[in-house]
Amino acid sequence: MKTVIVVGNGMVGYKFCEKFVAKEGSKNFKLIVFGEEPRPAYDRVHLSEFFENQDAKALEMAPAEWYAENNIELIIDERVSDIHRSSKKITTAKNREFSYDYLVLATGSSAFVPPIKGVEKKGVFVYRTIEDLEGMLDYAAKLKEKNPGARAAVLGGGLLGLEAGKAVMDMGLEPHIVEFAPKLMPRQLDSRSSQVLQLKLESIGLNIHLSKATNQILGEDAITGMEFGEDDILDVEMLVVSAGIRPRDELGKTCDLEMGVRGGIVVNNQMQTSDESIYAIGEVALYNQMIYGLVAPGYDMAEVAASQILGDTNSLMASTIDMSTKLKLIGVDVASFGEPFMPASKGHSVIFENKTQHLYKRINVSLDGKKLLGGILVGDASDYSMLHQMFLNEMAIPEDPAQLILPAGDGGASFGDVMDLPDEAQVCSCESVTKGQICGAIESGEATDLAGVVSCTKAGTGCGGCKPMVKDLTEATLKSLGIEVKEGVCEHFDLSRQDLYQIIQVKEYTSFNEVLDNHGNGGHGCELCKPLVASLMATIHADTANKEYAIQDSNDRYLANIQRNGTYSVVPRIPGGEITPDKLIALGEIAKKYDLYTKVTGGVRIDLFGATLNQLPLIWKELISHGFESGHAYGKSLRTVKTCVGSTWCRYGMDESISFGIELENRYRGIRAPHKIKGGVSGCIRECAEARGKDFGLIAVEGGWNLYLGGNGGATPRHAELFAEQIDNETVIKYLDRYLMFYMRTAKPLQRTAAWQERLEGGLDYLKEVIIDDKLGIVADLEQEMETLVNRFECEWTQAVNDPEKMKRFNHFVNSEEEDDNLVFVPMRDQKMPEPWN
Repeated sequence: MKTVIVVGNGMVGYKFCEKFVAKEGSKNFKLIVFGEEPRPAYDRVHLSEFFENQDAKALEMAPAEWYAENNIELIIDERVSDIHRSSKKITTAKNREFSYDYLVLATGSSAFVPPIKGVEKKGVFVYRTIEDLEGMLDYAAKLKEKNPGARAAVLGGGLLGLEAGKAVMDMGLEPHIVEFAPKLMPRQLDSRSSQVLQLKLESIGLNIHLSKATNQILGEDAITGMEFGEDDILDVEMLVVSAGIRPRDELGKTCDLEMGVRGGIVVNNQMQTSDESIYAIGEVALYNQMIYGLVAPGYDMAEVAASQILGDTNSLMASTIDMSTKLKLIGVDVASFGEPFMPASKGHSVIFENKTQHLYKRINVSLDGKKLLGGILVGDASDYSMLHQMFLNEMAIPEDPAQLILPAGDGGASFGDVMDLPDEAQVCSCESVTKGQICGAIESGEATDLAGVVSCTKAGTGCGGCKPMVKDLTEATLKSLGIEVKEGVCEHFDLSRQDLYQIIQVKEYTSFNEVLDNHGNGGHGCELCKPLVASLMATIHADTANKEYAIQDSNDRYLANIQRNGTYSVVPRIPGGEITPDKLIALGEIAKKYDLYTKVTGGVRIDLFGATLNQLPLIWKELISHGFESGHAYGKSLRTVKTCVGSTWCRYGMDESISFGIELENRYRGIRAPHKIKGGVSGCIRECAEARGKDFGLIAVEGGWNLYLGGNGGATPRHAELFAEQIDNETVIKYLDRYLMFYMRTAKPLQRTAAWQERLEGGLDYLKEVIIDDKLGIVADLEQEMETLVNRFECEWTQAVNDPEKMKRFNHFVNSEEEDDNLVFVPMRDQKMPEPWN
């Protein structure tokens, strides 16, 4: 068995491993991976998100278990110090020696720190690793203790610099961007687009300083400012250096591999270095005399190196690398493709600019007006995917190219059909997935819907920028095969959830049979349409699950979550996680009385497991007598609003998160929605309530609350997006009323807020127009509808225990009062659990 050693466990190093183990013949190789950081590979592209939740696990490309499951030996926190080419061995900093047959260098790059006097002072950081970020957080917290208005600067106005600027904002410091060039993002943007971006960033609180050459860092032991000239000083107490990268090529130098004049290990189109047994990929590799700082070329290099080692000599790196990219910088869309800058001698430029909306679009076309050569988009990059494909595949463009970038109302958006793309068009650059592969997965029967396409091609699983095009291709291919792409909820209704919502509201239907008889296709309904209509009845009329319990999901039917052995769990509501000692004692006594397994949940509640069906009403009665009510843990409704202790107790707290969290949970309790909803309220940016991982989240800052919308955990985690800043309690409630009601009106069945928001035409900007600016003229209706639901709230447990007719459904047998004697429990840590399945 041959050994492949991978030096570097960053994004590209991980991608090499993923691609290698997926290939035929990989089981004949032993794979050893070294990472000098104390954790497996993580997503460095989204590094700034660490400031929002301080959860390193959320950034992981794959957990350590993945490496073991794929027979990869992962060695972390250990640096490779030497390569011995003659003996094909490497030595680590811990004086350990390993032999290889093939060596893959994926050491990436390090932050470039300019030789500025005083750059070694305390408070000066680079922006590169999670450890760097942890150091910044600690330092920023100490600064704010002494001075709540502390200021921090970022040296560098490029891609990484602007990301670092967002990080500074997230830490609660006054942010300043210092750039040597006369414009932001000098490598990607022209002067006009840079000005539009600058205006947008300044409008959200960044201070921009251009054409500034830093002479020295001021201060004795720690930084107190930056000096640009004799009388030109910027007072700051912290500095983040993000002035570019340098390849981590020291291993190549020490073992005499061929190096570039300005750094980087020279590779050919097979990714081989000057030693045919050693490959280099990612930002350490010098290909075509270039270091490519984007993740997509690095992934392509990983694919080529893996194929070459496994004997596929036809897999070669393309001679030219597409540097097109689409990014969201501090909530602002920025994209460039092809040749963003182009001399007049080569072609013409068409520009659309609207500074009031912070929009800039530029396309460059050939002199004959027939080809798209490149472009820049700032503020709205929704057309990037199609424009990029038109450039890559030299597709025909309209006689008037301006139609490609003008707003739709001005005769714009003149794109061809997505199916006009050639089969070889690369739709997903992160995973190198073509249009032909996407359509082929459907045509072959391997995939029958969007989820299937994503599963078998991995399209859209990287940065996610291609998702809209992948969806369009999927639907167009299905239609071309004569397969109807239905919006209907099931065979009983050809209508969508939104259609049914409008019909029930206008016709004022109050029962499932009324809806089915008047608008259905016959039959008796099914497990898809019954709970959906029940949810709509709850949203429109504030009906509880007790009214038509037969059309509810199984959990809603019995107002409790059924467990794997047929017993149920009981979760009383504990708003905001606040509970009195008396109530805590009552929970313990009830759990002890009914012999229930007891657990504190991740949503700051207490879950009581093991109740039999007939015990449920008895337990509810006792809970109600102690002031508890249903926590709706079984429903597609509000679960919890998680809180930290905020300014009530915490020395970092900036607002009373507990009180506001309780108010919000009590307001939205019981409302039914397309899917479950969770909230979080954090009293400061240390984010102990994990508000950014919730459907709605609040973080206290100077001047009010920052409101985040559309996050969720689960199988597909997603961070909520910043919706509004520094707003008061009243405004928070107003915006949340509108947002939740708009979601309940328009989302698809079982669609979380994250997925709904992601697929909403126009995205977050459109949502702001609807919720804040009242673009559709419906906010008064939304507020009134929510107020109706709030005022009509009734506890479903109380309804059930007070109604003898409803109590009849809580018997194990319809013809007997006996209990189910087939339940078997076994002991576990002084409690009990269901007997394990064989």
